[in-house]
Amino acid sequence: MKLTHVTLAALLLTATPALARPVAGVEVSETLSSEGKSLKLNGAGIRKKFVVKVYVGALYLEEPATDAAAIVKADAVKVMKLSFLREVDKGKLMGAFKEGFEKNSASKAASLLPHLDKVAAAIGDAKAGTVMTVSYVPGKGTTIAMQGSGSATIEGKDFADAIFLSWLGPKPADDGLKTELLAGK
Repeated sequence: MKLTHVTLAALLLTATPALARPVAGVEVSETLSSEGKSLKLNGAGIRKKFVVKVYVGALYLEEPATDAAAIVKADAVKVMKLSFLREVDKGKLMGAFKEGFEKNSASKAASLLPHLDKVAAAIGDAKAGTVMTVSYVPGKGTTIAMQGSGSATIEGKDFADAIFLSWLGPKPADDGLKTELLAGK
């Protein structure tokens, strides 16, 4: 039997394993590339505020892990990707970051909060479907980028630690989301 290019392509496409998983209607990629590193999905879940679904959060690491403190402490590339399910204005986003800093990094919050002004100047309101990424790269810092807006990079690891503790710390914004992010799969 002779295979044509079209037939071969069709066979390859159907034989390819799924590279994304659905979470609340959002296709979450199993891998992500950042700074030349291939990152693996560590876990993904839904951020809820009371009963309202706000965004799908996905944590990407170089190696899967389930220990929140070790993930935050590691001086390695890590990415948190937020896919918004509803509209959230910039003021509420900045308020959530500030609250996360105060709850999980209280001793450093005062020195880190001014950096949020730089972030606020670069991003806009989130609409349903907007994607925001928070990426930490050793030696470079933390970049917060919002689709359809801009981005801001904050140097140093302290800011990265504080922002990732907002999701993974002892007082996370959403315990259920934290559990899902730490699935290590």
